[in-house]
Amino acid sequence: MKKTLGLAGPVVALSLVGSLAMTPAQSLELKVADSFPAGHYLVRLVLKPWMDDVTKRTNGAVTFTYYPNQQIGKAADMLRLTQSGVIDIGYIAPSYASDKMPLSEVAQLPEAFQTSCQGTLAYWKSAREGILAKQEYAPNKIRLLMEVVLPPYQVFTVKQKIESMKDIGGLKLRTTGGAQDLTVRALDAVPVRMSAPDAYESLSRGTMDGLLFPMESVISYGLDKLVKHATDGVSFGSFIVAFSINQSVWDRLPDDVKKAMDAASEAIEPQACAEVDKEQEGTRKHMQESGISFEAIPEATRQQMKEKLKGVGKEWAAGLDSRGKQASAALKEFETLLASGAVGK
Repeated sequence: MKKTLGLAGPVVALSLVGSLAMTPAQSLELKVADSFPAGHYLVRLVLKPWMDDVTKRTNGAVTFTYYPNQQIGKAADMLRLTQSGVIDIGYIAPSYASDKMPLSEVAQLPEAFQTSCQGTLAYWKSAREGILAKQEYAPNKIRLLMEVVLPPYQVFTVKQKIESMKDIGGLKLRTTGGAQDLTVRALDAVPVRMSAPDAYESLSRGTMDGLLFPMESVISYGLDKLVKHATDGVSFGSFIVAFSINQSVWDRLPDDVKKAMDAASEAIEPQACAEVDKEQEGTRKHMQESGISFEAIPEATRQQMKEKLKGVGKEWAAGLDSRGKQASAALKEFETLLASGAVGK
């Protein structure tokens, strides 16, 4: 008989977990939700392999009911829905909950790293056992299960080819807020904060000129039908795709289930980011065949941009430090993890 573990009936759930036998006859079902469209590459590369691995490691005793495409709630609501127990595991992107998880944006600063794996493995260590674990995840009563920091964002535009600082100045560009807002403003452009599922309508209506986005997501959200130009050669920051479990739900899981989930998480991290990095080349080719041109930013302009972006990290940290957050400490830890020989191997 399949049972669910949620917060609506804590007494029943606790009783269930206390006597749960790890057999398919008394399996545990967890509700998982995100905002990704069907077939999104991150679901294919991260979430589904992790769920399948957990089910396999528990001999079929743990299964998942998956609700994609904002069926249960919008991306910005996932933290609240996970905390309240409406879902057990949610896609909680720190950018969409920046008021509650501002320090996590340390992994989204421009010119910080060049590959998904560099950012992913550094963030993983900090969010599981470092400053971010203590200052972001624990206070929000969630536990990180898996995440990928995307390859450096590029600027995609509908009309404007970007070859000089003048070309990007004044453009209305989609961001996820926080650090990306600072990045766009540093380049004298105008940030327009919104979640990924809303970007298509804004671009098609002409209320935005372009967006900061990863290549894979341009295709996943159908934006390759709208954008015509893409930058090449500068890192404009990144984005954290993270799935977390309600801490109370985690605490009630049997120890062998926790061990199975942790093992699946440790296994998927290097595998998923490597796959994300690998897909970049094929995606770029597909986009070029679709009529999107990648313009290498001229060296002089690239140096100007990098100079302007150099101060974004310090500005970001100073702003949060003034609010009593440990942003400078988080930045130092993240930079140390990036530089560590153990990260990225």
